[in-house]
Amino acid sequence: MKPYALVVAAVVMLSAIACQGKSDATTSDPGASSTKPVTLHLAYFPNVTHAQPIVALARGTFADKLGANVKLETKTFNAGPAEIEALFSGDIDIGYIGPNPTVNGYVKSRGEDVRVIAGAVSGGAQLIVRDGAAINESADFANKKIASPQLGGTQDVALRAWLTSNGLKARQQGGNVTVLPSANADTLTLMRKGDIDAAWVPEPWSTRLVQEAGGKVFLDEKALWPNGEWITTNVIVRTAFLDKHPDVVENFLRAHVETTQWIAAHPEEAKALVNQGIADLTGGKALSASVIDEAWTHIRVTNDPLASTLIKSAADAFALGFLDKKPDLTKLYALGPLNNVLREYNLPEVKGG
Repeated sequence: MKPYALVVAAVVMLSAIACQGKSDATTSDPGASSTKPVTLHLAYFPNVTHAQPIVALARGTFADKLGANVKLETKTFNAGPAEIEALFSGDIDIGYIGPNPTVNGYVKSRGEDVRVIAGAVSGGAQLIVRDGAAINESADFANKKIASPQLGGTQDVALRAWLTSNGLKARQQGGNVTVLPSANADTLTLMRKGDIDAAWVPEPWSTRLVQEAGGKVFLDEKALWPNGEWITTNVIVRTAFLDKHPDVVENFLRAHVETTQWIAAHPEEAKALVNQGIADLTGGKALSASVIDEAWTHIRVTNDPLASTLIKSAADAFALGFLDKKPDLTKLYALGPLNNVLREYNLPEVKGG
């Protein structure tokens, strides 16, 4: 080959390498995405407290922000542990989930496989007592039956911690209060039949217990937290996916933040989308207008993971014996991508633990 041909070939090769590097590298340009096809597996619950994914899917916001090279596949769950197991197996990349399953997944993977990348919803859980259960003060819960959604779940830990703070204990912790983990739909039936005395449940089930089973609000959990705010739903990512596809995660968070802002600005439209989404996902009827309207007043969408409240919940889970040792959560939060997006939207940045 002639000398000038060698020079041309070298230039072409270097240019190709440079272009390849640009296409594969993470970029800080807003909205930039990988040029390689990627499948993003997203998990969430068909629940009022998982409003963002339902609304974003209905409005096409995920598809818009993720771009044509990202294929979005979704799966719904009814329990946090099942979602965590799916994440461990690689079947889920990003998920909306409660704080206690988040901590359990982080601890189970020795701090390696789970990262929190955003907050989603604050509030939306209440302690409801059955009419006729003769419960007027905390001491009256002795020897009573109280339902929670799942053993070791977010509301279950909150209930047991509250009992302890009021001089009572669940039977599993050596006390005389029967805590009965039950699916939310079963809890509604149990209260109607008089088979339980109370329940600590998230929305819309707490409102349904009041409106459909004659229950009464004994305690709104917001009374237990500074400023009445605590994390009910946050967004987690499989660490390996975040490391491999940081640009996809950041674009996902653009959709999440935009949806959070849209829900806050359009509550009536958002309620309608969430209600229809729940009906579609469960194959059932939409919530009544009175239920969705009341439930909506008890939640607040947020980008802030409210890390201090998760850390408190983790400490409660440890004290109750659900964790073998007090967890070191220093690596749990990966909020750099979210704060990049928040700066773009001129919104306040957030902090982890």
